[in-house]
Amino acid sequence: MAVVNGTAALHIALKLAGVKSQDEILLPALTFVATANAAAYCDAIPHFIDSEPSTLGIDGYKLRDYLKFNTEQKGGYCINRNTGRVIRAMVPMHTFGHASEIDTLLAVANDFNIVLVEDAAESLGSYYKGRHTGTFGLMGTLSFNGNKTITTGGGGAILTNSSEIAKLAKHITTTAKVPHSWEYKHDQIGYNYRLPNLNAALGCAQLEQLPSMLLAKRILFKKYENAFASLSGVQLYREPENSVSNYWLQTILLDPSLSDQRDAILLSTNQAGYMTRPAWELINELAPYADCPKMDLSQVSDLSKRLINIPSSSTLAVKKS
Repeated sequence: MAVVNGTAALHIALKLAGVKSQDEILLPALTFVATANAAAYCDAIPHFIDSEPSTLGIDGYKLRDYLKFNTEQKGGYCINRNTGRVIRAMVPMHTFGHASEIDTLLAVANDFNIVLVEDAAESLGSYYKGRHTGTFGLMGTLSFNGNKTITTGGGGAILTNSSEIAKLAKHITTTAKVPHSWEYKHDQIGYNYRLPNLNAALGCAQLEQLPSMLLAKRILFKKYENAFASLSGVQLYREPENSVSNYWLQTILLDPSLSDQRDAILLSTNQAGYMTRPAWELINELAPYADCPKMDLSQVSDLSKRLINIPSSSTLAVKKS
């Protein structure tokens, strides 16, 4: 179901997953702010989870241990013992296009009666064990923002294998208007989240180019791999085991001994005309979400200080004459 942007897609997906006011939603602390914002739009409370180094996604094993000690099951719901609130959903995000260990996270979600909704905004064209990201949970969401692998200028999509959910998603993202030749009746609160036709037309043309764009991203990774092979203290992120990455953002990880030099590297590379970027500020450190519940975030706190995104456009793989 096409919608106006990826944030709108995730907002509606959470509503259709049954998220209610004051429910808690398990989210990675390392994600773009839109993941948390979508939960807030539902009047739900983000609950921040640690990430693991190989995928930069939610650490499913650490999460399982955390839930064992901090939750209990009541009436088929997962209850946070510390707050008394229902933990309704989990939203893994496939960071920089690399697939999370989604089967591990699905097992946790199933064992603790938590609905899984994937944030696949960055991972169009990425696969885990031969299956496309965004198709494992009850729903998945995509983004076609201007910085994504393909773009509609703005735009997003909700993915689901449920025809019932798809029908309802279409209904409430088009103002919940009851079909009729001329009457304007709306049977519930709806949202004007439809994707405009002009954007959709651009998206159709972009989708035709997706295979060549994914190939160009992979060629660019190989070039970076060769370039960084002789450098010490820097690791280029490669696709995790059992997955195929779209390499949306090429990423390097500094050795712990160099973490205090990250900002100097960002400054010097940008001054030289290379548009390098740090990873996002951890969401739990942003003012709107500073008081939200969180587990121990030591792994991602360390990783975030050492991550640098380097130029990643598919056009960079093309040789200039």
